[in-house]
Amino acid sequence: MKVLVTGSAGFIGSHVAIRLLERGDEVIGFDNLSDYYDVGLKQARLARFSDHPNYTHVQADLADRAAVEATFATHKPQRVIHLAAQAGVRYAAENPHVYVSSNVTGFLHVIEGCRHHGVEHLVFASTSSVYGANTHMPFSEHQSTEHPLTLYAATKKANEMMAHSYAHLYGLPCTGLRFFTVYGPWGRPDMALFLFTKAILAGEPIRVFNHGKHKRSFTYIDDIVEGVIRTLDQVPAANPQWRGDAPDPANSSAPYRLYNIGNEQPVELLTYIQVLERSLGREAKMQMLPLQAGDVPDTEADVSDLISATGYRPEVSVEEGVAAFVDWYRSYYRQ
Repeated sequence: MKVLVTGSAGFIGSHVAIRLLERGDEVIGFDNLSDYYDVGLKQARLARFSDHPNYTHVQADLADRAAVEATFATHKPQRVIHLAAQAGVRYAAENPHVYVSSNVTGFLHVIEGCRHHGVEHLVFASTSSVYGANTHMPFSEHQSTEHPLTLYAATKKANEMMAHSYAHLYGLPCTGLRFFTVYGPWGRPDMALFLFTKAILAGEPIRVFNHGKHKRSFTYIDDIVEGVIRTLDQVPAANPQWRGDAPDPANSSAPYRLYNIGNEQPVELLTYIQVLERSLGREAKMQMLPLQAGDVPDTEADVSDLISATGYRPEVSVEEGVAAFVDWYRSYYRQ
């Protein structure tokens, strides 16, 4: 089928685009190649598949309404995987406006394109950050997410609510995916694993927040991609059994679903660092710091709904995943 992938030069988007092309789909990639981080890395990701005969690239900004509308009108995608966003939790303190422009206004342009061009299914990226102040573990899609702790999380919560309204008003099938701490080859330079690896190889100290005591459901990129592809193929239907007097946040009377995608085995940050040290063959110099504002002490993914709907469970261990990242990093940066 013909699939529009926004953020196709991004970490997750580039991996998803390759998987779709490998299975024979036609992909329209949409990315503005922003300079939030190394544009050269984004171009290198694109170079892995940009000359594929079933790939077409559109370089434009989601906030450009005319460009998004033209993309839908020209290419007429059957399904859409919306991964483009202003990423990063802490950058919002410096530039909050870009988060709303990209993550809210941009999302509106995409979902309007889906509505007016008969798209069969919109799959969009959300985040485990929407669980915010909730401390009940593991995080379940059936729990409340009314207390986000960062602007980034708030914009993703807004996406979930906007998608539900379009599913209800226009019958647009929508699936939101809450990603849990994604890592792996071709990752983002602002993420912990990338920063730690760069610093350790340079003999520089790494900043370890919360003294390394918090836990995360670190999720390898291949597990994320598999979840995205499987949910793309599962178009949600309206649920006539849904009860408005006892509403379930994870589904609806509308064709709308939410799923966590994360490793079920949370790992303490200090353990994660030890796995990285073994893969690099070097010890880290650690600067221990308190928990950062906006960070949550722990995350743990309940993926029972994902397993039930798709038959897939994220399974790559941090030992396997970190080793694969280190191999890629050494090769890419010739170290």
